[in-house]
Amino acid sequence: MKNHPTPAIGKWFLDNADGQLFEIVAIDENDETIDIQYFDGAIEELDVDLWDEMELTSAAAPEDWSGPFDDLEADDMADPDTPTETSEFAQYIDKM
Repeated sequence: MKNHPTPAIGKWFLDNADGQLFEIVAIDENDETIDIQYFDGAIEELDVDLWDEMELTSAAAPEDWSGPFDDLEADDMADPDTPTETSEFAQYIDKM
């Protein structure tokens, strides 16, 4: 029997089958499920049997945290301090 990594919240793994990097974000012992979040932000729920079948390698957390934001468009990255539309109230303040 091969030595299989034990899931623990906050640990990172590399799925050797597809090259995906993911983190354990939740473990439900009652339902026997493990929730993982891929580097790109996608979340998946695995059952314990599938976990045991996966070819995994323990991995370090990525230094580049931008994975979930790689698909943002320029419009998505607007300055949050810049109002998108002027309300009537703001128009009156500008006149003061």
